[in-house]
Amino acid sequence: MTEQAIFAGGCFWCTEAVLKDVRGVEKIESGYIGGQVPNPDYRSVCTGDTGHAEAVRVTFDPNVVSYADLLRLFMVTHDPTSLNRQGADVGTQYRSAVFPLTPQQEQETKAVFEELGQQGVFGKPIVTSIEPATTFYVAEDYHQDYYANNPNQGYCMAVIAPKVAKLRAHYGEMLR
Repeated sequence: MTEQAIFAGGCFWCTEAVLKDVRGVEKIESGYIGGQVPNPDYRSVCTGDTGHAEAVRVTFDPNVVSYADLLRLFMVTHDPTSLNRQGADVGTQYRSAVFPLTPQQEQETKAVFEELGQQGVFGKPIVTSIEPATTFYVAEDYHQDYYANNPNQGYCMAVIAPKVAKLRAHYGEMLR
């Protein structure tokens, strides 16, 4: 039996790339969530006017990797202390957010945030929001598995590759 989790950590290409090789992750879809406009597309989301965040929907086997462990990996592979931005990507569409799909996920999210805050992992307060899970819209095909399909693209080399390298260096035991 699989479960799903939805995380927004700025660019969905980055979040997808860092979580896709985690043992127990069976599928990742890049998409949009949290906005008011039905059926958004990349161009409209990029304006910041739809209210959507770039996000990933992760399908995983909880017998192999827990929701809390996926959440911890998500948190340490982006900047959860930066409001409405990740690096050069600025706007609410690049916000750091978690969209719990069950009351248990919401409780676990709050517990992990408290744990990371008490440990002072980031040196600054976590600003990642916990938002109601609204409709998740799967992004256009060319956004799916973007890093794997475009490893030599400038953004991939400059922004995504260092995040993937950090994950491999610090959490290699959790990867396939």
